[in-house]
Amino acid sequence: MIPAEVFDVAIIGAGMAGASLAAECAPYARVLLVEAEETPGYHTTGRSAAFWEETYGGTGVFPLTTASGRFLREGGYLAPRGALNIGRAGDRDKVEAFVETFSALGATLHLQDRVALEQRVPGLRDDWVVGAWEPECADIDVAALHQHYLAAFKRTGSVLRVRARVEQIEREGEGWRIAWNGGEARCAVLANAAGAWADQVAVQAGAKAVGVKPLRRTIVQLRTDPVPDDALPLTLGINEDFYFKPQGGRLWLSPHDEIPDVAGDAAPEELDVAIAIDRFEQVVDWKIAALERRWAGLRSFAPDRLPVYGFDAQVPGLFWFAGQGGFGIQTAPAAARLGAQLLLGLPRDDLTDRIDAAVYSPARF
Repeated sequence: MIPAEVFDVAIIGAGMAGASLAAECAPYARVLLVEAEETPGYHTTGRSAAFWEETYGGTGVFPLTTASGRFLREGGYLAPRGALNIGRAGDRDKVEAFVETFSALGATLHLQDRVALEQRVPGLRDDWVVGAWEPECADIDVAALHQHYLAAFKRTGSVLRVRARVEQIEREGEGWRIAWNGGEARCAVLANAAGAWADQVAVQAGAKAVGVKPLRRTIVQLRTDPVPDDALPLTLGINEDFYFKPQGGRLWLSPHDEIPDVAGDAAPEELDVAIAIDRFEQVVDWKIAALERRWAGLRSFAPDRLPVYGFDAQVPGLFWFAGQGGFGIQTAPAAARLGAQLLLGLPRDDLTDRIDAAVYSPARF
């Protein structure tokens, strides 16, 4: 057993949430980052087809997304893509409301007619007649962003422990003792960035679960005829029933599913793969030459689908940083900065000064 070290903050979970929070806290505190797997980001972070899209996650997530955009662009983590939300004739009102709602918040959106859709998505079937174009949408280099945060964290001399699934969490005076197979640590503040395991960690720490539920998302890689152009936009159904985008001469496709699951190593189901392909074939007249890969990841949502950031209302010293759904990567810069400010009592800055932290407080449950 490794002797217990003492830290100001211990963060459980080294995916994008935990790594980014650790990097933002580490200049001001001694931080321990604890990861159950052998590799940080093994689950959701490492399986994401991430993109930065102003509207993704809804109006409640919009402030975090837009605040993160400049950091991601200036850091070189974004590559231009553009997004096209498409609908059939019966969806026209929904598309127009979508454009109106997010334009009022400051997003860049343009209504598209059938001619414009055909120009952006070759082979689009006839019933797709209306759309919303988001020119600012961009692909995110997830691995580079995650490694940036891990490297920034390590440069401070803080500590990362992998293969360290936390088995015990105990209050010890005004702080905490946590233990895993072969090691333990003590800390003043325990931060719960455990993703799909967030409610489990909270209960271990003596808090009430807030209802963070893991939902499975399926992605497949297709070889198609025609080969997708690299300039093809991220194409999404306005009813949130599919999206696809090009990736290295192949097509990444999802049925936009959110299947209730349990925290663990998510795997795709054959039915979900079949649904994805069926929906794709209803959008374009392309031939599917081969199904080359399939995988799944977990997206964890609180009941109101907003993230949970802040100290637990009942258990002192327990900090929530969870429930970041499918938008946790595109919001990571602002969310992590805000999280560190809330956790350490730091002043707001130009990245977070327009974000209402109370909206994301665990006290709302």
